Amino acid sequence: MAQSSAQPVEHHLARYDVSAFIEDVERAIAAEHDSTVIAQAVEERLKRLLATPDLLAPEHRKTLPDRYSPNLVAVAPSGRFSVVALVWQPGQFTPIHDHICWCVVGVLEGVEHEQRYHLLRDEAGAMWLRPGEAETMMPGATCALVPPAENIHCVRNAGDSLAISLHVYGADLNAVATHSSINECFDQLPVRDEDGIPVPWRATGPLC
Repeated sequence: MAQSSAQPVEHHLARYDVSAFIEDVERAIAAEHDSTVIAQAVEERLKRLLATPDLLAPEHRKTLPDRYSPNLVAVAPSGRFSVVALVWQPGQFTPIHDHICWCVVGVLEGVEHEQRYHLLRDEAGAMWLRPGEAETMMPGATCALVPPAENIHCVRNAGDSLAISLHVYGADLNAVATHSSINECFDQLPVRDEDGIPVPWRATGPLC
C-alpha cells in the first residue's frame, strides 16, 4: 500500500494583541449604537485580550509615586473608543468618580477592589453617597459601567504588588480636554451607610 505523502497541517493563530483587539471591536460595533450592547461586545473581547502574554510595552506600565498612573495605549481609528492601562502601586486608588462614556475594565495583573456608590439627594437638595456593590477583582476579571445608569465607583490596588488593569472607554481621549474619561469627582460628598451613619472612607483606609 502506498504511503501518503501528506504532511500535518500546522495552524498558526495570529497573536491577539491590542491592535487585533481594536480591529475586532471596530468590526463588532461598526453598526451598533446602543452603549449597553457595545459594552457587552467589548467585554467579551477584552477577556481574550487579558490572556495574551506580555501584552503591554514598558511605556504603558509606568507608575507615579503619589497616585495611580493612566497610560494611554491606543485610540481606535474610528475614534469611538480608547484603550488605557491604569497602573497602581500598593495603596493607590482613584477618586470616587463617574464617566463621560461607557467603560469596560479588565484586570491584567495584581488585585483590584471596586466599590460602587449610589448618589442620593434629600428634599432640601443635600447630596451624599451610599456604598453599593463591591468586588475584589483578580487577573482576568472584567466589569462594565454604562452611563446614564449609576456608574459611580472607586478602584484601588487591593494587594501588596503592582496592579494593572485595561480600561476601554467609549471616547477618543485625545479629543477630550482632560484626556480622561472622568466626568465628575465626588470625593467632596459625605459617604453614609443605610442608617445614615457617616463612613470616613479615606480616614480609615479607603473602603473603595
